Amino acid sequence: MNWGQELVTSSVWLLKTFSITLLATLITGWALVRFTIWGAQFWRLSGDFFSVRKNPKPALLLALILFFTLFGVRMSVLFSQWYNQMYASLQKLDEQLFWVAMWGFAVLASVHVVRALTAYYLNQSFSLHWRQWLNERLLSRWLDKQAYFRSQYLDTPADNPDQRLQQDVTSFAAMSLSLSMGVIDALVSTIEFTIILWGLSGVLNLFGTEIPRGMVFVVYIYVIIATFFAFKIGKPLIRLNFLNEQLNADYRYSLVRLREYGESVAFYRGEGVEGSKLRARFDGIIGNAWAIVYRSLKFQGFNFVISQTAAVFPFIIQAQRFFSKEITLGDMVQTAQAFGQLQGNLSFFRSAYDDFAGYRAVLDRLTGFVDAIEQADKLPSPQITESGHALSLNALSVYTPQQRVLLSRASLNVAPGAPLLIRGRSGSGKTTLLRAIAGLWPYCDGQITRPEGRAIFLSQKPYLPQGSLRDALYYPSAAKAGTEAAAILVRVQLGHLTSRLDENAEWGHILSLGEQQRLAFGRLLLARPQAAFLDEATSAMDEGLEHAMYTLVREYLPHTVLISVGHRSTLNIHHPHQLELLGEGRWQLL
Repeated sequence: MNWGQELVTSSVWLLKTFSITLLATLITGWALVRFTIWGAQFWRLSGDFFSVRKNPKPALLLALILFFTLFGVRMSVLFSQWYNQMYASLQKLDEQLFWVAMWGFAVLASVHVVRALTAYYLNQSFSLHWRQWLNERLLSRWLDKQAYFRSQYLDTPADNPDQRLQQDVTSFAAMSLSLSMGVIDALVSTIEFTIILWGLSGVLNLFGTEIPRGMVFVVYIYVIIATFFAFKIGKPLIRLNFLNEQLNADYRYSLVRLREYGESVAFYRGEGVEGSKLRARFDGIIGNAWAIVYRSLKFQGFNFVISQTAAVFPFIIQAQRFFSKEITLGDMVQTAQAFGQLQGNLSFFRSAYDDFAGYRAVLDRLTGFVDAIEQADKLPSPQITESGHALSLNALSVYTPQQRVLLSRASLNVAPGAPLLIRGRSGSGKTTLLRAIAGLWPYCDGQITRPEGRAIFLSQKPYLPQGSLRDALYYPSAAKAGTEAAAILVRVQLGHLTSRLDENAEWGHILSLGEQQRLAFGRLLLARPQAAFLDEATSAMDEGLEHAMYTLVREYLPHTVLISVGHRSTLNIHHPHQLELLGEGRWQLL
């Protein structure tokens, strides 16, 4: 083996193979995107990432990864030739040739280590950048146009969006790269080791029939038959893997929900009911897991039988030629090594079937998530404009998703300093009307004009973000340093919390609902919006605290458009105007 000549040969091989493989990859990729469902799904998710016009770096980095993948194939071929040389030296008892082989191995091993580490870094770097890009793309689309909220109105909303963004994005980037490079590695290696095995194969006598180069034909037939049965056995794993992710996510969501509503469950002593539901969900997980186990036993058992049989098969085939001294020990070992490589490469699709099944499930879940976002974006939205200082409704009608009329052609005007109270029995559509004014309710028509500037909506259960009390007070704006926040806490009668203003804690679990509502009023006072919409924002306060909070609003925000939803008669004195919803779309101004 002439190592100097081999360097030139390998360099030429790399350049030619890289050019051919790159062209073939582009053509195949185009065909998959054009003619297959999962190819179209892939391009829909990441087509922009690979756009050379927008950013050539990902495409160039992927080409470099392809080059190092082919470099790895060439290294495998060189190691195969080295095995032949080394074992031949042992058979000939040629010490000089043996040490030449050892020095050759040192060079090959050094190059192999550098190549493997470089390839690992390139793969990880590419995957991380791809994951970062896809996460930002999906997260932005989920947050834009409030799809995270509006998607709940769909007939089939996306399940567990947290899992889609956290887990499936990671799996998609990593598996896309590993499977695509695995396919290329397997195909190119198949060609190279077929050539090697063709040169080492002799005449195969099968049932009295002599087959020239018979070993090559046998390994192909062997793997094709094995792959066919593997696909038949492994096909149900696609659906089972999809169910596994879905069932686990549902169980995890139920556990989080129990923690969120733990106090209510404890008051009702609902542990039995919740436990039954949780156990039922977990039983579904275990049942599906057992189905995966049984199917995997069949699948992996079949693979083990195929791979173990292949381990001794080439020795049996070549034994007669070796003992008749037609081939050397090196040829014998290289035959076994080439046969194993070829069998492994041809078996790639069979062995990786489970990975392909999981990948298809990831594609289905991510495209389902994107579908839900797009459908949420297509839901109708109320016509909202911002103009002037007053709020006005012009022929506004609000419906339920089933098209039952909640409010029919309402027209009114709410001026600054003249608060409006929306009243009506439960289910009449009071909160839904506020959602329509906020632009969150898709089932309405008519014209809504809001004051120019900022508007704030206070719900019955305020949202407290993770972080400090200061963060919660200034949400959704950035928290500001200074004493204003502490002074506001005192004004909303939460002065006992001023020393903990910058303490990070789960304040949604620490504060009572009444304290959370007062904190929300502090947020309102700090924001000084042009319009404020309060939905049962004082329901957990006593009448004295309620009066104090509305007095603060009049004091701090005398020119703010104020609309409240509530049942208490004590709210009447704070609202000179009232809109009463009478049901079936009827309404009246008082």
